[in-house]
Amino acid sequence: MQRITIFGREGCGFCVRAKELCEIKNLDYRYIDIHKENISKADLEKTVGKPVETVPQVFCGQEHIGGFTELEAFLNNAGV
Repeated sequence: MQRITIFGREGCGFCVRAKELCEIKNLDYRYIDIHKENISKADLEKTVGKPVETVPQVFCGQEHIGGFTELEAFLNNAGV
């Protein structure tokens, strides 16, 4: 499986859960704190390709998965 990339922010419970899920499943992932990296909502929307209201925003390689719930479903469907 390609690397999982999680765009999130400090204090976000779903961001923490997304990271924990990747750790539990021993996946290669990268967490990017949008505030520490000075990534604006507009920047994130360009990356995602549509309006963004929440974090986390999760990718598998270059494919946008969605948020935590979509990540969990994606991994279950992939048999991970």
